[in-house]
Amino acid sequence: MQRLYDFIRRHPTGVDTFWAVILVGFSCLQIVETPAHPRQAAWGIQALVALGMGAVVALRRRVPEKMLLLVIGLGLVQVALNVHPQTADFAMLVIVYTVASAGERWASRLALVGGLFAAPVAQMRWMEMAGGTTGTPERIFFVVIMTVPFVLAWVLGDSMRTRKAYFAQLEERASRLEREREAQAKVAVAAERARIARELHDVVAHNVSVMVVQADGAAYVMDTSPDQARTALETISMTGRQALAEMRRLLGVLRTGEHQEAGEYVPQPDVQQIEDLVETVRGAGLTVDFKIEGTPRPLPSGVELTAYRIVQEALTNTRKHGGPDVGASVRLVYFDDGLGLLVEDDGRGAAHEMYEDGGADGQGHGLIGMRERIGMVGGTLDAGPRPGGGFRISALLPLKPAH
Repeated sequence: MQRLYDFIRRHPTGVDTFWAVILVGFSCLQIVETPAHPRQAAWGIQALVALGMGAVVALRRRVPEKMLLLVIGLGLVQVALNVHPQTADFAMLVIVYTVASAGERWASRLALVGGLFAAPVAQMRWMEMAGGTTGTPERIFFVVIMTVPFVLAWVLGDSMRTRKAYFAQLEERASRLEREREAQAKVAVAAERARIARELHDVVAHNVSVMVVQADGAAYVMDTSPDQARTALETISMTGRQALAEMRRLLGVLRTGEHQEAGEYVPQPDVQQIEDLVETVRGAGLTVDFKIEGTPRPLPSGVELTAYRIVQEALTNTRKHGGPDVGASVRLVYFDDGLGLLVEDDGRGAAHEMYEDGGADGQGHGLIGMRERIGMVGGTLDAGPRPGGGFRISALLPLKPAH
């Protein structure tokens, strides 16, 4: 049964042609068996009208407007040549339904008007078929009864048009939503890649910078101070293990796709680990003054991670661009409605392209990553040269995320 239904849907014109042949066949039998009337058209003309009606049924879906005009022409021929109503006239109802459901609007209106006039015209042309003694009420009743099928055919067709339009709207809406979902998925993937890139940049840049500084120091004092060189090598080893641990954490997130509600990866560095970060940087040879003002308290995980990464990136930039004998200071200030960060150094500062136009460094991260992180939590960032020399990074992170 399903195969038959699929075949019918694939070959609508073939199905219509089949019914057209059946309709013309019954009309021809009617023409042959009906006794000849003195004023009735010859059977050849009647057969041609029947064939024309069959063509209307066969081609109604391909060219519905043209078939409607053909039906009107055939109807006028029937009236003019006295071709009595026959079985093939059922094609009139079929084409009225077809143009009402799938034809142009003008054709639908024309079909309705033609259907309303068909019964009265037939009544006036062939009133003798109803009997010579038929009164006016009976004729009116006959016209109404004969008009109802045309009206029903048009109403059903117009309802089908409305239904098709509704389903087309639903399909278009579903397609639009699907496109929007795909776009949102692409945006989410891009955001996820950006977060991963920031994480990798922060982890690699900071730890590798520490390792390079310690390696240079170890090579410098290898012969004169073996103990100091050994300490530097131990720092390199510890920093390398820390970098590997964070890299494994990131790769583990990529493999499993597990993340927290706000999209950060777990476990994450927090504000309490900033002091450990400062100690590591001090061990790498950079003088850092670290102070906390206000009453420390738990913060949202996004704020905790952002604060840690900003300090980490700022100290990394100090080592990279501050020059020799540079010193830095880190201030954490707990406000009632947020957390303030101030990282300054007294070095030679960074090139203008580091903080202008978004702060792009050689790899497209750096201060850009800072601004993106702070933007995610609704904070503000001010970065630039410090009066008297050096570089200054000031950030304010609100406790409540921006909506």
